[in-house]
Amino acid sequence: MSYDIIVVGGGHAGIEASLAAARMGKKTLLITMLVEQIGAASCNPAIGGLAKGHLVRELDAIGGEMGLCTDATGIQFRILNASKGAAVQGSRAQIDMDKYREYMRKVCHNTPNLEVYQDEVTTLLVKDVNEVYGVNTKLGEVFEAKKVIITTGTFMRGLIHIGENTYDAGRAWELPSSTLSIQLKELGLNVGRLKTGTPARIDSNSMNFDLMEAHGGDEKPTPFSFRTDKSNFNPKQYPCYITYTNLGTHGTITSNFDRAPLFTGQIQGSGPRYCPSIEDKVNRFAERERHQLFLEPQTEMCTEYYINGLSTSLPIDVQKEMIHSIQGLENAKIIRYGYAIEYDYVDPTELKHTLETKKIKNLYNAGQINATTGYEEAASQGFMAGINAALAIDKKEPFILRRDEAYIGVLIDDLVTKGTNEPYRMFTSRAEYRLLLREENADLRLTKYGHDLGLIDDEQMSKVEFKRKTLKDATEYMAEEWFTSKKENLELLDSLGEDKIRDRVKLIDIIGRNTVTTEKFDKIIPSLANTDDYLKEQIIIEAKYYRYIKKQQKQIEKMKKMLQMKIPENFDYKVIPGLSNEVVEKLEKFNPPTLFNASEISGITPSAIDIIHMYINVKNKK
Repeated sequence: MSYDIIVVGGGHAGIEASLAAARMGKKTLLITMLVEQIGAASCNPAIGGLAKGHLVRELDAIGGEMGLCTDATGIQFRILNASKGAAVQGSRAQIDMDKYREYMRKVCHNTPNLEVYQDEVTTLLVKDVNEVYGVNTKLGEVFEAKKVIITTGTFMRGLIHIGENTYDAGRAWELPSSTLSIQLKELGLNVGRLKTGTPARIDSNSMNFDLMEAHGGDEKPTPFSFRTDKSNFNPKQYPCYITYTNLGTHGTITSNFDRAPLFTGQIQGSGPRYCPSIEDKVNRFAERERHQLFLEPQTEMCTEYYINGLSTSLPIDVQKEMIHSIQGLENAKIIRYGYAIEYDYVDPTELKHTLETKKIKNLYNAGQINATTGYEEAASQGFMAGINAALAIDKKEPFILRRDEAYIGVLIDDLVTKGTNEPYRMFTSRAEYRLLLREENADLRLTKYGHDLGLIDDEQMSKVEFKRKTLKDATEYMAEEWFTSKKENLELLDSLGEDKIRDRVKLIDIIGRNTVTTEKFDKIIPSLANTDDYLKEQIIIEAKYYRYIKKQQKQIEKMKKMLQMKIPENFDYKVIPGLSNEVVEKLEKFNPPTLFNASEISGITPSAIDIIHMYINVKNKK
């Protein structure tokens, strides 16, 4: 049988890739090992978090499914860093893992142009050495396609470790993909080995919640999706709990280092530095007397809890002793033990910004196969791969987001230009234009793209345009209007508990104060008091960042102008101080005509571009 696009793997990347391609009118086949596990949350029962929430909101703004599914199946919603600025806040939701999976499976089964098939893809069909045109499966099926997207997660030659015990699996007790990565290596792709892990899950009936600190959701929960009706969003929320390891816990762990696969050489792959196993934390931070653990309910029934912070591959007898040493878990019954998993990945510098491989035509990679970690990073990549595969079939320009447009742009640019030797995780610090790339303005930044691609309907686009116009009109008014130091204004500020002014200031600088609330806003600008509460909050945020954004926009324009600079012919990169030998070698090999072309070369970092730009400027002046 023949399809436009085949997606291999039904995880978070595979789902978004399949849905995007099918919704763009392409006949799509999703092949997965177990249909029941489409959308399974392999690790923690949560979506979003710092920077990760940005990815989900951006994905939603363009037309992805993750935000909608989270709103429909969430059992706790919180804004992290709520006391800090909007640029570093992050939405996070606990999900009912069972309902999340059921929701995604139902959507996949009921999306026009999308077929779901259960089987293992064993090999790719390749012609002319470097062009994919389909796949072979374990059951002997042959499917041809114009494009193939691989989203295999941890399944390629997956190997699970629990103490000295190991077994082949892509996820606990699920069969791995044993041949696909071998073929990718034979085709010339740089294939490596990574490691990740997960903690034990425990029976809630055996936990002593009275000895732990409860953490609930926000009183007024904020939905992830811009398409969710905020006025009717009031899900029932369930608490998480905090407890800590102690010196007894650490003693149990350290006395069993000789049985830890992480230290015995049994595990070869590199693990995630920002989400280490408990044995790694105890080893690296020996001076710490305790580590925080966050216990999360996995479903609305709250019968099984995930111990966030206690990821481990220690033997099961050690896991038991370790868990029972923790306050509140003294009598905990373990339902599933923690484990580490090693798996194959493809060096992401093998990819173009479209996520198509450079060496093999029509083949795209998305998700953990690209050395990332996290549901949100995977979903974002899958979505972009699905869109670009569909556009390529129609011979249209690719859809590539810049670093100043979206966290998704930062994620993909980091991967394909810098690469990584450990599982990559998104952070707000990775985005140099994070003041522009806030969660709440993702729709203003990106929804037009989704509408143009046919992934966002006219009604949603109209809502976004109304929001844009409202904020634009209010911002322009505040930026032009003076707030003087006349008596009634000073009395108003005093009554609101605001610092007085000595001279006139722009109204936007008054509203932009950190102390201004929607209630104060109504008193200061009564003409806008009838504005919708949600939009009023957005106006205040715009005011807070107004001056900073102006500066960043100038920087972006300067950067765009800089990238247009031509590089002189026969330019000698060796004489430029500050460039690594690797950067010089790549620049000499590709001989880019402009700084923009140089920035597109894998491994050429923004700092390297800055150095070259400064050197050319100095040379031109001389």
